[in-house]
Amino acid sequence: MTGDSDWVLCSNCGYPLYGKRVSRNLNVCPECDAHRPLTADERLRQLADDGEYEPLPVPVTLSDPLDFADTVPYASRLADARRRTGMADGVLCARAAVEGSPVILAVMDFRFMGGSLGCAVGEAITAAMETALDELTPLILVTASGGARMQEGALSLMQMAKTSAALLALDEAGVLTVSLIADPTYGGVAASFATLTDVIVAEPGARLGFAGRRVIEQTIRQTLPAEFQTAEFLLERGFIDMIVPRSRLRAELGRLLRAGGGSEPPAPPATAPLVKDPGVLPEPDSWRQVRLARDLGRPTTLDYLTMAFEGFQELHGDRVSGECPAVVGGTARLDGRPVMVIGQQKGRTPAQLQARNYGMPTPAGYRKAARLMRLADKLGIPVVTLVDTPGAYPGADAEEQGQSVAIAENLRLMAGLRVPVVSVVIGEGGSGGALALAVANRVLMFANGVYSVISPEGCASIVWKDAASAPRAAEALRVNSRDLLLLGVVDGVIPEPGESTKADPLRAADLLRDALGQALHELDGLSGRELAADRRLRFRRFGSAELVRAGFGGFGDRIG
Repeated sequence: MTGDSDWVLCSNCGYPLYGKRVSRNLNVCPECDAHRPLTADERLRQLADDGEYEPLPVPVTLSDPLDFADTVPYASRLADARRRTGMADGVLCARAAVEGSPVILAVMDFRFMGGSLGCAVGEAITAAMETALDELTPLILVTASGGARMQEGALSLMQMAKTSAALLALDEAGVLTVSLIADPTYGGVAASFATLTDVIVAEPGARLGFAGRRVIEQTIRQTLPAEFQTAEFLLERGFIDMIVPRSRLRAELGRLLRAGGGSEPPAPPATAPLVKDPGVLPEPDSWRQVRLARDLGRPTTLDYLTMAFEGFQELHGDRVSGECPAVVGGTARLDGRPVMVIGQQKGRTPAQLQARNYGMPTPAGYRKAARLMRLADKLGIPVVTLVDTPGAYPGADAEEQGQSVAIAENLRLMAGLRVPVVSVVIGEGGSGGALALAVANRVLMFANGVYSVISPEGCASIVWKDAASAPRAAEALRVNSRDLLLLGVVDGVIPEPGESTKADPLRAADLLRDALGQALHELDGLSGRELAADRRLRFRRFGSAELVRAGFGGFGDRIG
């Protein structure tokens, strides 16, 4: 389907369409929403501000390294593809601006021998990556390919390694990379640069995979589901970050590009909402705080992402095993400062609680969080985590997928991050499932939050052999904010409006935003090495009488 003719037939739904209408709709069928192929030039004009771009020089490469011939010599196939497309080969690389942000783009064109990856394509894409590296400019790759170009033999295979190594250099330099998956993206392209970028965006219905559907069905002698390898299929399984319709692509890519952009740290908030003196807090009723912390009326992570942050853009998937709905995360701004924010999400209604697994993350959730924290570390933006979970999911499948390893990996990763990390317990902080998002430079909590090694009910069942002794266990465990501040487990307590954050969610969001701003301001100016050292020392002190006496804790009077 193309918009050049007066009337065209949609190849997906078969509906006859007026060509100019299709063109105005960015070559998307207005009847069935099928996203049809674009030429590289069309794609660049749609993505670039004002449709303007500057082509990068085309590198000189080997043209027919094997003198390959089947029914037609490879040289003749190349000449025919060049004549039909007007392109030197299957990719067009350019400089442009997207929503005001400068970017280097490499856009593949499926018309040129199925967008296959040969020496010329690999060299052009690698040269574009090297340009992005030299200029420290974000890179966007738009992929549409059937795989490596067989007419160039093992040399085409080597392009997978070459482009992947070039992406590694961009990672090491802290340059943001984004893939836009167009339909189809298969084989050597899917198994190299298309899936190695920081963020993977796909158009609706775009297919992505290593082996094609027909090959798989012939191999396993089974019929695959209709949605197999589509963007929707892959999003559910944690392999892509988001699906974006063509009409919103430029705006969404612009938001991503701005997320990695630097900004001057904002001034500290005029007010100082944090309580750092335990004596200011009232004598606690620990069991009452447990019940208030678990109250489903309290604002959730998603509520705070709407009220306390600006421009949250959710990213999905761990790129390994799945997508966990109990953990949400993505880029946002806090008073104009770019941050990576990650939190546990419970929900309120029975349906929401079930869909979010009651806020209990699976290994995929912790691995997703780890991926986003690594991206924040690469881009040099702070990490903010919002903790609200009864604990990590205790199911058999979670154990089979390595729950302990996933939590342990997060603890180690967070200890070494070179960016500021601030964690806030907004409700319930349950055991290692909470700590896996709370190895931070500053750990804060709302006044009615709780944080504990085990639930009071679990402790009561083990110690007193009676779950009804949970209130007694809550007092013994010192789960309340006042005792946790006294013990140095948290660095500050955020007051709650009225009896609870649910009494005034907007005010609670304001208090959270100010507390985060104050904590991040305290960390401004520290180098990456100093931030990591500060975080390690913070946790090194727990249980060390010497460090506490030296002034690294708030509970010196408890040392015998």
